[in-house]
Amino acid sequence: MTSPAPGSAAHSAHRKATALAFAAAVGGFLFGFDSSVINGAVDAIEGQFDLNSTVTGLVVAVALLGCALGAWSGGKLADRWGRTHVMVLGAVLFFVSSILSAIAWSAWDLAIWRFMAGVGIGIASVIAPAYIAEIAPAAMRGRLGSLQQLAITVGIFAALLSDQILATAAGSAANELWFGWEAWRWMFLVAVVPAAVYGILALRMPESPRYLVTKDRDDEARAVLASVLGPDEHPDDRIGEIRRSIAVDEENAELGSLKGDRFGLKPIVWVGIVMAIFQQFVGINVIFYYSTTLWQAVGFDESQAFLVSTITAVTNVAVTFIAIALIDKVGRRPLLLIGSAGMAVSLGLMAIAFTQASGSGEEITLAAPWSVIALVCANAFVVFFGATWGPLMWVLLGEMFPNRIRAAALGVGAAANWIANFAITLTFPPMLDAFGPAIPYLMYAVFAALSFFFVLGKIPETKGVELEDMAGEAYKRA
Repeated sequence: MTSPAPGSAAHSAHRKATALAFAAAVGGFLFGFDSSVINGAVDAIEGQFDLNSTVTGLVVAVALLGCALGAWSGGKLADRWGRTHVMVLGAVLFFVSSILSAIAWSAWDLAIWRFMAGVGIGIASVIAPAYIAEIAPAAMRGRLGSLQQLAITVGIFAALLSDQILATAAGSAANELWFGWEAWRWMFLVAVVPAAVYGILALRMPESPRYLVTKDRDDEARAVLASVLGPDEHPDDRIGEIRRSIAVDEENAELGSLKGDRFGLKPIVWVGIVMAIFQQFVGINVIFYYSTTLWQAVGFDESQAFLVSTITAVTNVAVTFIAIALIDKVGRRPLLLIGSAGMAVSLGLMAIAFTQASGSGEEITLAAPWSVIALVCANAFVVFFGATWGPLMWVLLGEMFPNRIRAAALGVGAAANWIANFAITLTFPPMLDAFGPAIPYLMYAVFAALSFFFVLGKIPETKGVELEDMAGEAYKRA
């Protein structure tokens, strides 16, 4: 697709669509920031409240259960209240939970506030891709949808950086910093700034035109479409297409429900669920949540963990631009297939490398050349994931479902993603203790290989397909 000339009406419309996508993606930034900010605070929290490892794990992991609830309910609320109203709800939950987490007086109330934060994260994980898919012209929907993952990776990096700055300023996360508050409390409090920005932006953003049409607010939908589509697209034609898809749904009431004949759900909903589970079952969060063990095993000192983790986080941000550049040119399926193959090979080589490890649990070491192989493969895995499955899963969840079930089905898929995240996060430490790292990485490699065949058989190519035409394209494979 050739880019419109600067200053033209089409160029102005594309800039408007891009600006709205960036605004919606601020929710992705909060998603990445809030899910990662506790990493720098966890040791200080454990010491402050004198916790055992089980309770500490619960405080860390409980946010993921909140994420699943937020994702599941966010889709339903978006269909009832509208996309932007639910964005505001997510921002409020972020804002309030950040303050309450900062003033927590025990592990149990901190767990409650982290659960609340998780609900906000879950809502953001659903609403941003749905809104971007519904506001973007079909020709640029993929790269605008990829902004969600870019924002997530930037949020993860920002959390890592702010944690380090605050801990360094205080001497450690457990030391007092300002006004008698420990540094770990300020780590949580920092999130109120992006939460406030997200809420203000959401209040100023126009509602999704597809939601407006479902509520018979055609004039508002026409104005939004005219501002983002450009002169070659006619808002009335698009509204007519949306109306026809709604009429089809109403004539066939079962199309407006997630219920179906495949274990109680429609086949396309199961495709979304399985895709979301695969994205986590390749073990990406093991690299980010438990990276210290890996880096120490390959020869890095514990004091160097932040530097190496930062390099990995920056790599994750940088490779997302590959997806943004290629998704609307190459298509979704080819990129996913390349990602699956690359992840399977890199994880498989990591598993082989760790069969040569000595020690057990967190006290494992790798000698050269296996340490170099493990390090290169770990970063190769991040590259393949960040350029393909990381952003593309969210893009596909935002666009592959028919209009009537999009938000609700996206919510179910995102909830499955968070539950899978919880399962991987919880099972890696005991698997590491029982079997060493080789077996977990081999398991993740197997899931990556299975995801290749899943994409080959079940994932539809949605490049350039209008959302109103998505039902036929999606159901064709499911």
